[in-house]
Amino acid sequence: MTLTLLALVALALALLPAGLAAVNLAILHSPEPTPSDGLVSILIPARNEAAVIEGTVRAALASRGVPVEVIVGDDHSTDGTAEIVERIARTDPRLRLIAVPALPEGWTGKNHACAALAEAARGERLLFLDADVTLAPDGAAALAAHAVQSGTDLVSGVPRQVMETLGERLTVPMIDFLLLGYLPIALMRASPRPSLGAACGQLILIAREAYRRTGGHGTIRTSLHDGVRLPRLFREQGFHTDLVAGHALAACRMYRNFPQSWAGFSKNAHEGMATPASLPVWTVLLFGGHILPWLVLAAALALGAGIPAVLAAAAVIVSLATRAAITLRVAEPLATILLHPATVVTALAIQWNVLLRPGRAVWKGRSYTVGGRAKPRQEPG
Repeated sequence: MTLTLLALVALALALLPAGLAAVNLAILHSPEPTPSDGLVSILIPARNEAAVIEGTVRAALASRGVPVEVIVGDDHSTDGTAEIVERIARTDPRLRLIAVPALPEGWTGKNHACAALAEAARGERLLFLDADVTLAPDGAAALAAHAVQSGTDLVSGVPRQVMETLGERLTVPMIDFLLLGYLPIALMRASPRPSLGAACGQLILIAREAYRRTGGHGTIRTSLHDGVRLPRLFREQGFHTDLVAGHALAACRMYRNFPQSWAGFSKNAHEGMATPASLPVWTVLLFGGHILPWLVLAAALALGAGIPAVLAAAAVIVSLATRAAITLRVAEPLATILLHPATVVTALAIQWNVLLRPGRAVWKGRSYTVGGRAKPRQEPG
């Protein structure tokens, strides 16, 4: 009886994201580009990005359908990032390099760089782009067209995530899975509630006037997770935010290995799931819907319990089918589908580690408190 109950719980928890994902995948689309005369400022904060910055800048300059200026904010790089940008800028007047001022007390590095870039921008829309994001030729025009047509002040999408190592494939797929499996996008669009606001910090288009009125990155200066904090800030102040399918608009390889992935997701965790109120709920939802089915299935098969085995097998199929549907839509590696249970375990491990062991995370040569207010400290080198 207990095993049957557990199997029913597992099936119910697997069906929840399956239903949400079915609705979200039906209504979330990549916008079509529409030619426009409005200048889009593509703003790229960069700190020691010599390995990727040339491709990022050249892709941004290849934008079509809207006039663009591209501004790179060099945040005290020591690896030749600035020299690469300067070389390209000599061949294209649309590209500018600015030096980000020294990091003040109480700011995180990315927010400070983005605020400096916004000050230098001339466009009516500001497209914030991480330095490891490759923008599609129609990406800027498509985002700008959606913003105009929907009356949205902030629009974002998750770029197609490029993953080559096992460590990346055990961590990065949770971005799309959580957004598409657990965020009710229809409700997000219908309701102005700040808690429903969501974005991907890799790719965010913002109306310049709305950015000015909200204070933009300056208002969230202590945050390490602009993808959460910016849309909620905008909604709190009465502005509209939206998500679109971003896999056709840009591509991004966030990390190169498991240690980078662990560190990167850890620095954002406390502003996402890793809070005392949220993480137990997320643990029930994720463990119950995607790990428990496998455990119950193994136990039922070992005990020869037919009904629990059928129910648990159904939960396993639903869980993997949800992951597969999302994976196919966002063009992630097919191998990540069978890794899904391990990916969920890894995500929960990162979140619980941050919650139970608050400390400092080193990112881009700066050290930040994890599990408290983000206080930057320079690290040697």
